[in-house]
Amino acid sequence: MAKSTGKKNSKSASDPIEGEVQNVEDQTLNAVEAVSRFTDFDIHLFRQGKHYKLYEKMGSHVMDYKGVVGTYFAVWAPNATYISVTGNFNGWNPNGHPLASRWDSSGIWEGWIPHVGVGEVYKYYIVSQDGQHMEKSDPFALWCELAPKTASIVWDTWYEWEDTEWMKLRKEKNKLNAPVSVYEVHLGSWQRDPSDPERYLTYKEIAVGLVPYVKEMGFTHVELMPIMEHPYAPSWGYQITGYFSVASRMGTPQELMYLIDQLHQAGIGVYMDWVPSHFPGDAHGLFRFDGTALYEHADPRKGYHPDWKSYIFNYGRNEVRSFLISNALFWLDRYHTDGLRVDAVASMLYLDYSRKHGEWIPNEFGGRENLEAISLLREMNVAAYTAFPDIQTIAEESTAFPGVSRPVYVGGLGFGMKWMMGWMNDTLKYFQLDAAFRKWHQDQLTFSLVYAFSENFMLPLSHDEVVYGKKSLINKMPGDPWQKFANLRVMFAYMFTHPGTKLIFMGGEFGQTSEWNFQQSLDWHLLKLPAHIGLKECVKALNNLYRTEPAMFDFSFSHDGFEWIDTQDRENSVLVYARKSLDPELNLIVVLNLTPIPRIGYRVGVISEGDWQEIFNSDAEIFGGSGVINYHPVAAENHQWHGRAQSLKLDLPPTGAVVLKKTNKKIS
Repeated sequence: MAKSTGKKNSKSASDPIEGEVQNVEDQTLNAVEAVSRFTDFDIHLFRQGKHYKLYEKMGSHVMDYKGVVGTYFAVWAPNATYISVTGNFNGWNPNGHPLASRWDSSGIWEGWIPHVGVGEVYKYYIVSQDGQHMEKSDPFALWCELAPKTASIVWDTWYEWEDTEWMKLRKEKNKLNAPVSVYEVHLGSWQRDPSDPERYLTYKEIAVGLVPYVKEMGFTHVELMPIMEHPYAPSWGYQITGYFSVASRMGTPQELMYLIDQLHQAGIGVYMDWVPSHFPGDAHGLFRFDGTALYEHADPRKGYHPDWKSYIFNYGRNEVRSFLISNALFWLDRYHTDGLRVDAVASMLYLDYSRKHGEWIPNEFGGRENLEAISLLREMNVAAYTAFPDIQTIAEESTAFPGVSRPVYVGGLGFGMKWMMGWMNDTLKYFQLDAAFRKWHQDQLTFSLVYAFSENFMLPLSHDEVVYGKKSLINKMPGDPWQKFANLRVMFAYMFTHPGTKLIFMGGEFGQTSEWNFQQSLDWHLLKLPAHIGLKECVKALNNLYRTEPAMFDFSFSHDGFEWIDTQDRENSVLVYARKSLDPELNLIVVLNLTPIPRIGYRVGVISEGDWQEIFNSDAEIFGGSGVINYHPVAAENHQWHGRAQSLKLDLPPTGAVVLKKTNKKIS
């Protein structure tokens, strides 16, 4: 049973506006108990931090009561003395429709308002214990007004999905020994309206170009940078005010569902960025929601993020844990997403992250680890994989924290994969070097294999590497224009033939020359130029190679899938290695020549006898290269080399990569 704290025809300290109290419809108050979506068990789970589907209970839900259509509202605000729902339907009157505080001390306020349906805008009017009067958006709103307006909108997530075939098969597409090549996308700047560059395309409009493009390029998945409601566009979506709401600047929830549905029907998976690490201090958002530190930790040493000037969730508060885990499962459930890439995990794991001595509080054992956040991440992963065993969770984690992608039952955090930030940093440092200096830095390419199998690593070339003066990928490369493109092609070849799954941020695949700008479309006009067309074709070919050659993915996260053949030719900056399949006859040999000097008749040790055929060459003319190609199969000779019994001679292209596979073709 619930009771109302709103007063009828009387004045009290809890009245929001003294002297303006109006009669409340008896039907509204009497309906509370009848339409309440909470059972006693729901409340128990919520208070224990174990309710993983709060979105079915909290927020606004259109419901029928005694033949009258209305909307049920429920909000958590335990330190409020008065809450009402305001909107156009009552002239934004804070006294028109008060909610009732539940009798069970859960802190949940609820109520049903007749004749309020889908499309109505609303806010919660909250009076705190210390007399503050606040207007807040609904933390569980499914959609919001377009910024700078901040009201929530009554909405639903009904959609007639047509991705049944994908959902049946996605276990195969998402498994750890499947090829996973991710195209990271910021939907607001992938493409803008050509006739009005200031206008965002809707999710539905974006689907027209994005879906066929990703399919053509051969990426297996897209990763959507945060599309939750974020009024501050320069945050790129990482300062979220509406965790259950899609970004209104690009359309409705159903339009986003359409985009995901279309990607699925094209055989493309969808990972979504999720940000449980911090939230902004917008007045209408989660910050001091009921006048107190409710969602955030009260102590700024644990509750304020100095880097991002934002607030950190109170991971030890059970109700907040229910909120966060429910949010993770919401996007997997209602939006059919195939996984979550979790942002800024390192900032969650360490109490001293970006803090000086004396600015942080040690844990109960005196350590720097945030035990509450670690517990939350483990619980989130267990809940996600239990409910959706065919998804993946991926951690952006930049430290050596152990077991990030190991199961919880062996002490890990339970993620499916982890971004390999060390590989990214070393690779970009190496390829920015002039070729003349690379022989002294070859370990920057070989070191990653020392720890490559300590986690299930994804190799990321993400948005973070092409902003804030870091230059675009193509302009990180040294040399003249031809060398820049050759370097980027061979870097991509090294990436795709290195163990681990792959991620490339939009624009990198065709050589976007300017740094990424969230305010404008990618420079698609560059694809009129041969060098950019060639780079795009190279990435397309690498995706095809990755998807079709089992040696590239059978053992993505195991020593069994990789073997060095030679790392010692520093003088020529040449590396040789093998990628291995479950079937030894499908093994591959990769040779990288990382200087602009062709190596004609270069001898390479081989892992088995037979004839070897070149199946990829980054210097192919179709890619914009010079065309130093090994056109015909090459027979292994009984000539010991690189510690191998047999070897063969190859022509190595300038600043190029060659991939070889055994062939049954006879050498004429």
